[in-house]
Amino acid sequence: MNSKSLLIIDDEKKLCDLLARILELEGYTVHKAYTGKDGLAILEQQAVSVVLCDVKLPDYNGIDLVALIKQLKPHVQVINLTAYGTIADSVVAMKNGAYDYITKGDDNDKIIPLVAKAFEAAEISAKLPLNKKLPKLGFDNVVGKSKAILDLVAMAKKVANTEANVLLLGETGTGKEVFAKAIHQSSAHANSEFMAINCSAISAELLESELFGYKKGAFTGALQDKKGLLEQADGGTLFLDEIGDMPLHMQAKILRVLEDGTFIKLGDLQTKKVNIRIIAATNKNLITEVEKGNFREDLYYRLSVFTLLLPSLNGRNDDVILLAQHFMEQFGAEVPMSESFKTALLNHHWKGNIRELKNTIERALILNDAAVLDVDLLPSNFNTENLTASASLEMASVEEQHIKKVLQHTAGNKTETARLLGIGLATLYRKMEQYGIAKY
Repeated sequence: MNSKSLLIIDDEKKLCDLLARILELEGYTVHKAYTGKDGLAILEQQAVSVVLCDVKLPDYNGIDLVALIKQLKPHVQVINLTAYGTIADSVVAMKNGAYDYITKGDDNDKIIPLVAKAFEAAEISAKLPLNKKLPKLGFDNVVGKSKAILDLVAMAKKVANTEANVLLLGETGTGKEVFAKAIHQSSAHANSEFMAINCSAISAELLESELFGYKKGAFTGALQDKKGLLEQADGGTLFLDEIGDMPLHMQAKILRVLEDGTFIKLGDLQTKKVNIRIIAATNKNLITEVEKGNFREDLYYRLSVFTLLLPSLNGRNDDVILLAQHFMEQFGAEVPMSESFKTALLNHHWKGNIRELKNTIERALILNDAAVLDVDLLPSNFNTENLTASASLEMASVEEQHIKKVLQHTAGNKTETARLLGIGLATLYRKMEQYGIAKY
């Protein structure tokens, strides 16, 4: 990995070029992309450590793009840039694995030090390589011992060997793609392609060309024929994630694929036929969407031949520590978790489900420099008030150490430290005085 190479993804060309010039003067090698699609292509080709990504892109939602980038290259640190920041967006961005989320203009003075810290985090993350053991296949990838997950696996195994379409329902981050892959790998299609696309992460125009492909000359920029995911998945499985966000005109085309296995490329007049199994997933209530007119009723019944409801992580508390240990093993870490750390994980309300847990463990491993993972490594939104009695007695000490660690991380920047801790600046100064923390 090139420790000085970064990528800027922003459709505001002048701003992108200006930011690139500023960072080049700091000694960084800068790659530029004006669309999410071009950014992902550069990321696949270049050894990039940090990505600065605009939230509003013409083809992607920059917050959703974070998850795709982390999936493609887990050690890359992503900083979201936005002209109109919201707390809700920042929370989703961080849950998706973003290193930080800042507002354009107001945070210009923070870009240089923030990028430097992101490169440090990328370097540390790269030292936590994913376990090199042979990949698990099928339902061996599903981690859990709770009744909810065991019952779900039993049902999924029954449908895996059939040709039935499957609809996976559940909150974001509950592992719908893991189940889709497990069903594919346990089916007669296992030796063929598994292709996946997130219907909510990209624009309707790009979604159509990605799914169906196009003929040369179909539109400006179509310089050659392109196979869509339907053709690439022929004989295998196509996973349509977040299908509840698919535009209505696209739903009609997918319905045709389900009915007779045919489709037409963009710019083509000939019908093509494929033999694929479709697994769809959504976090929306599709019956409600049908009633609102946002989703086709006939498509819903075609997709929901066999429906599986994935439980939220909050509904499978028996699996939280097991999953945390699984992710630590993935990252090649052998450091133990303290009892207070485990208790904090068990007490937390996981809005982002398994994905949030994975990001929390990765963050803790990056920040940790001790022989054990402790509560001071957890994000500030964790409620540690319900820890064991012995752990509660140590909370003042934990808070003091956490404040010191964050101050060290921000090189003494009080405003940034207060932001990361989720407290006011005056509160930070009061706590520094309370604990006798030396001025930075």
